[in-house]
Amino acid sequence: MNSSSYEYLDKINSPADLKNLSIDELEILCSEIRDKLIKTVSKNGGHLSPNLGTVELTVAMHYVYNTPTDKIVWDVGHQAYTHKILTGRRDQMDTIRQKGGISGFPKRNESVYDAFNVGHSSTSISAAFGIAKAREIRGEKGRTIAVIGDGALTGGLAFEGLNNAGRYKKNFTVILNDNKMSISRNVGSIAKYLTHIRIRPGYIKTKKIVEKILLHTPVIGTPIRKLLLRSKSRLRVSVYRNTIFEDLGFVYYGPVDGHDLRKLIHALNAAKNVRQSVLIHVMTTKGKGYQYAEDDPGSFHGISSFDIESGEPISSKKGFSAHFGEQLCGFAKKDSRICAITAAMKTGTGLVNFSHNFRERFFDVGIAEEHAVTFAAGLAAEKMVPFFAVYSSFLQRSYDQLVHDVAAQNLHVVLAVDRAGIVGEDGETHQGVFDVAMLNNIPNTTVYSPCFFDELGTAMYNAIYKHDNLVAIRYPRGSQPFRPKRYVPDEVFSVYGDGKDAAIVTYGRIFSYAAQALEILKEKGINVTIVKLNRIRPISQAAVETAAKFKKVYFFEEGIEIGGVGELFRFMLGEIGFDGTFELTGIKDKFVPQSTVEDALAELNLDCAGIVNKLTWN
Repeated sequence: MNSSSYEYLDKINSPADLKNLSIDELEILCSEIRDKLIKTVSKNGGHLSPNLGTVELTVAMHYVYNTPTDKIVWDVGHQAYTHKILTGRRDQMDTIRQKGGISGFPKRNESVYDAFNVGHSSTSISAAFGIAKAREIRGEKGRTIAVIGDGALTGGLAFEGLNNAGRYKKNFTVILNDNKMSISRNVGSIAKYLTHIRIRPGYIKTKKIVEKILLHTPVIGTPIRKLLLRSKSRLRVSVYRNTIFEDLGFVYYGPVDGHDLRKLIHALNAAKNVRQSVLIHVMTTKGKGYQYAEDDPGSFHGISSFDIESGEPISSKKGFSAHFGEQLCGFAKKDSRICAITAAMKTGTGLVNFSHNFRERFFDVGIAEEHAVTFAAGLAAEKMVPFFAVYSSFLQRSYDQLVHDVAAQNLHVVLAVDRAGIVGEDGETHQGVFDVAMLNNIPNTTVYSPCFFDELGTAMYNAIYKHDNLVAIRYPRGSQPFRPKRYVPDEVFSVYGDGKDAAIVTYGRIFSYAAQALEILKEKGINVTIVKLNRIRPISQAAVETAAKFKKVYFFEEGIEIGGVGELFRFMLGEIGFDGTFELTGIKDKFVPQSTVEDALAELNLDCAGIVNKLTWN
């Protein structure tokens, strides 16, 4: 199918255009959208299998509801590409996740159809309910709909929202998109519970039949019905067989085939007429319509550019996540205390092999980072050595648990902080630039920031055998960067170069750019020494004293400046009487927008050219 000549998609400029199409025409439109999605993501990368699974659901919602008067709040938002296509952004899809292009997630400043900024899991119900209540207070018309996946339902915030919204006596709709997965396959009691509902889809029909009979039974029918509704007895359960959602106050519809437009439209229209909170349970297939994604939805959840015909990624260099997983398996083979924890990110954090080889010591807790940290604390309290592998931006969700449950008890928990620093195309909600400042103010905490695979292995060894407190090891997304031949790593800090003009202090992968800059600066007659911090908390006093020997010190940090390593390093220099000049280059008080990692680092003056320019100008 030629992407420039779609029969129906080319005519859709807003959701209003959907309402002129028949169901058969909408089904053709869905096929065209899938073609558009596959071609777009194969070029730009992004979230493919979640979007392929929600095409019919998104079309049905915009067909039934009157958006943007009716507001749709997406959970995570990685499945909202079809929503963007239908809401006037079809011709901008080629720019998705690119610098200056549209976001891979809903953004309020991008479209009136995007009701709430998202990117992290389990927020939709709380946000949508807040929107609904605000509109009620102002007397505005319009419905509010939260769309949440079964994976996101494993997050505690989702249940806090359900608990609050279930008592609402006006129309509020939650659509549960059940594809049996988050990124990896769902685990735990919630997953089992939803499976239990799926295998008995006729119970709603049974309930209606029982109610109909009782309502038409003279004299005693209505009283018996009311008694059953109030009763907590086994008789009520056997007749009504309520779901947990109904117990929370929701009217429950489902399960509904999420790829059958007629059934979806019927369920959505039915929900519109209910004056209380409604939950529609929709069954979808992640990766629907592209065989490679259907067969391996985890790999195609978030993927870089790939070949459509073969399904193979364009680039497949070994990354830090994979190396971490290999190293952890090696340590676990020799040490039975070592455990691995993931918050529904087994594939993304490199723990697939660990999960197969050490089943009894592998724990996927679902999308529940707060629980993961406190669970790890419990393991540590009993002398196990738990590694919690988590993306930097998701670690933010567990700050209280790190402080209260781990550090305050000085428990030996290891955080494998993946995707640290700039991650690129996923933008503001996923940049791993806050973890250092967050961890920097927690007592009893040690932080390593390796630049290369061997340094990662050393940091892991130290975390297991040289520390008995909270230890974080932060490493970037992707493969290891350029490594100078003369570089000799050290556990705490390394000195590279022998220049006398200035010192460059840095950590993590920025060292690679600094090492390249050193050679260019040398050609310009500027000779520098690099002080590379391998352990960034606590900062080595010897590293500070080494930098203090220079009249000019330049600190480059791939993280937020406020509360970061650079600020503390400057303070420590002052404490020992440093009277030279100090200049910090990091991320100012702002969020970093989407672009490639290379473009973002260049924009922040953290790449080779930026470092050269900074020292040349001074």
